[in-house]
Amino acid sequence: MKLASLKGGRDGRLVVVSNDLAWCADASSIAPTLQAALDNWDDLEPLLRGLAESLEHGAVPRERFHEHDAASPLPRAYQWADGSAYVNHVALVRKARAADMPASFWTDPLMYQGGSDGFLGPRDPIPLVDEAWGCDLEAEVAVVTGDVPMGASRDQALASIRLVMLSNDVSLRNLIPGEIAKNFGFFQSKPASSFSPVAVTPDALGEAWKDGKLHGRVEVELNNQPLGQADAGVDMTFDFGTLIAHAAKTRALSAGSIIGSGTVSNRGADGGPGKSVQDGGAGYSCLAELRTVEALAQGAPKTPFLKAGDKVRIEMRDARRHSIFGAIEQEVAPA
Repeated sequence: MKLASLKGGRDGRLVVVSNDLAWCADASSIAPTLQAALDNWDDLEPLLRGLAESLEHGAVPRERFHEHDAASPLPRAYQWADGSAYVNHVALVRKARAADMPASFWTDPLMYQGGSDGFLGPRDPIPLVDEAWGCDLEAEVAVVTGDVPMGASRDQALASIRLVMLSNDVSLRNLIPGEIAKNFGFFQSKPASSFSPVAVTPDALGEAWKDGKLHGRVEVELNNQPLGQADAGVDMTFDFGTLIAHAAKTRALSAGSIIGSGTVSNRGADGGPGKSVQDGGAGYSCLAELRTVEALAQGAPKTPFLKAGDKVRIEMRDARRHSIFGAIEQEVAPA
């Protein structure tokens, strides 16, 4: 089952989307918003699935689904906690700022709490006040949970996953070192993120969802040129069950909590940082990784961070090259 929120009001209007992303059916008679559906998932999920099946058979009123009309599936959420499941990414970005990486990073997930009171839509511009802040994209996978009890096991955490989606976790790289130096975490360096037009139930992903991981290439383009094609199921040190259990160690998570994977990142075939797509590698899901590799190879990075007018696209396709979640497609705009 695929769900989306069409723009309107703070929390959007819930629709069920066809598997090919061509059509949608209004779900407001079941739940006005996705959060309302998540709050009463056990009772409402069967009704939503029934509507989805009727939509596939053309048995209910439908309208064309246009991705530019979609907000992020949850336009705002009770919680947005982003991990760093791809330790290769952590190693590279820390190397970029000459910071050592403790061995514990391979056994204990990193996680920060981001702003969740308002997300950008998947086709909304990325507002940027100052290009000197070093604006970067970060292509990620994210899941939406039901209620998760405090101290949940990995298996309990996996069972709590209701939906899967993609994310662009925007970062202001040049603000990060100063905030990290305060030993109090990110804040100003993490502005509003965006999510894919459509959120998908794990069962609808088939073999692409396995062992708490989404398998498949996350295709990232910058200004219509390929930047990354990393496989989200490869080199993911911590699966989503582990990430959710980590978040719930000392607190319960409410239905509608979003947990992110961190930037999808693959090592090279030789175990190194990998190559660009143009050189036959999996490329990079953020500019910070590319700039680090450039610095290692050439002594200094040559690729600039995002500037006004730059266009970012993030998408995942199935074996038949059909879009699974729709595309995050955003242009950087002066704020």
